[in-house]
Amino acid sequence: MRSAGVVIARRRGGDWRVLVLRAARNWDFPKSLLEEGEDALDTARREATEETGISDLVFDFGESHKETIAFGTGEIARYYLAITITDQVTLPIAHELGRPAHDEWRWVTFDEAEDVLPPRLAAVLEWTRSTLEPV
Repeated sequence: MRSAGVVIARRRGGDWRVLVLRAARNWDFPKSLLEEGEDALDTARREATEETGISDLVFDFGESHKETIAFGTGEIARYYLAITITDQVTLPIAHELGRPAHDEWRWVTFDEAEDVLPPRLAAVLEWTRSTLEPV
């Protein structure tokens, strides 16, 4: 595994919304490469706060996660699930880039997320939905 991220969810009315971030034309959840000495959950927590400014994340689901494999590179990304009550997102300047790493963010429904996220994240989105909206 080379990277870890977080699906950040919040309730809006009675429905769940998930946060998606766009870099160039690609939508994703907050994620990053693991840094030396970090485990995947530490990386996911750090990166979610760095990329969104959200600091009240609650990881009620512990180390439960879903992994994906990126097409072409074979890179494995592990995603955790966190809950927030924050609705405002900040896209801070990434020091190594001199600009924000992402140029847009949205709180979206599961159906809207299906429309914008790449196919490699379909299983992560379904896992999130089934975790938050058990039958």
